[in-house]
Amino acid sequence: MVVDLALYTVIHQPRRLKLPAQPIPRGATAEEIAHCLFDERMNERYFRKVAQYSYYPGIQMFQDLVGQGLKLSIGFSQSFIRQAAAWDGQLLDMCRALVAHENVELIGVEPYHSFLFLLDLPAFVARMQDMVRDLELIFGKRPVVTDTTEMCMSASLYNALDAAGFQGALMDGRPWVMEWREATHLYHYGDEVPLAIPLDTSYVRRPALRRNTVPLQERTRNSPALLTRHVTLSDDVGYRFSNASWDNYPLFADRYADWIAQASGDLLLLGWDFETFGEHHRRESGIFDFMRALPHELQQRGVGTYTASELIARHAEQSNYLPLPIYPTTWAGNGGMEFFLGNAAQKNIFSLMGEVYGMAAITNHPEIIDLALWLAQSDNLHLIQWYGRSGSEAEVSAYFTPAEWWQLGPEQIIREQQQVYINALHAMQPYLPARLLRQLERERKTAAGRRKDTASDSTAIAQEPALSYLARHP
Repeated sequence: MVVDLALYTVIHQPRRLKLPAQPIPRGATAEEIAHCLFDERMNERYFRKVAQYSYYPGIQMFQDLVGQGLKLSIGFSQSFIRQAAAWDGQLLDMCRALVAHENVELIGVEPYHSFLFLLDLPAFVARMQDMVRDLELIFGKRPVVTDTTEMCMSASLYNALDAAGFQGALMDGRPWVMEWREATHLYHYGDEVPLAIPLDTSYVRRPALRRNTVPLQERTRNSPALLTRHVTLSDDVGYRFSNASWDNYPLFADRYADWIAQASGDLLLLGWDFETFGEHHRRESGIFDFMRALPHELQQRGVGTYTASELIARHAEQSNYLPLPIYPTTWAGNGGMEFFLGNAAQKNIFSLMGEVYGMAAITNHPEIIDLALWLAQSDNLHLIQWYGRSGSEAEVSAYFTPAEWWQLGPEQIIREQQQVYINALHAMQPYLPARLLRQLERERKTAAGRRKDTASDSTAIAQEPALSYLARHP
């Protein structure tokens, strides 16, 4: 019987592409390139819509609930934070106030919701460390537990998070990963068993990542704990709550609390997109009333709520080894990367993501690299999951695809999205160091030539009076 429960929700808004693809003038600044790549008018319109239906009522609901004793873990992508700072400072202040509450834990989320970890793992480590610092500056709390993009997890990703210094990470408890294990226990992947053959450890004293601000002795004390999201119970609220054809519709808080309490195991993690409240399930579905009633029903059944790090601390001694797959698991679709890389269009865009990121990395230009990271957002693959497919997953993807894009037609959406990446690739080329050096050399020679011509003209002008005199007096 489960008595320890953690509730987690994450807020993210993508930076949507501008379709049809816009030509980018050669020699454009990073800001000008961004203007051609991203549709900020559309982004603002969707942001304000979701804020009205979900963010404002949802933040207020959780503010009331944590005030009554509920424990909550919440994450924010910096993509969302950027938009809130630009278009709704009041909402961002409300988010800060919620995070400031003693019953709320801030979870560190991959900044742009990108697939950087599939493109450049060392850069991902450094970026996750930067994210910790940035979120601490914004919210006044330092995250120690992390949620990667789309709750992805793999053996390599776990080791990267370990290198970044996190105490714990969230992942989806998919059956193909868990096998015979239940998601209602605490896990870890770190292998601390002594090796038969001693390894060379002399390199350990040299900090591999300059930006790593976590002392080595703290980082190596324990490998990161893994909290696995309970898929069925999470999706009962996240996806099925307002589905009138579902066998358990309508779902009430008392029945849901029964399911939680009756689950076998030590603990339970429920995880939802924040847009579950008010956007995926509108207010009239009863989702807000359901959530407001849930804490009392849980209390009646002896179930306590805890933050993610509290849950890890309470069960650290009972942590179990969980072998992780090489290929990432995710909470999207059926739990594998085929949701993002399952059709030809997605594979093409992902290949272009790699090309653009590689080009940007060679430039070593911070603003150009930042643009490449925006273009690596998982959303750009999520929004075309429907291509060549049918079924519930394709319907979800089509629902999130901007209505303005559909005017182009399915095939043109794919072509124009690919063209966005090709245009970005060409726009970044002038920033390559070798080209910049040749450009500077050409400009230097041109400037030197101008100075020489100017000097010749000055001599001619100075000689002109004397020549005129000689002409008059042969």
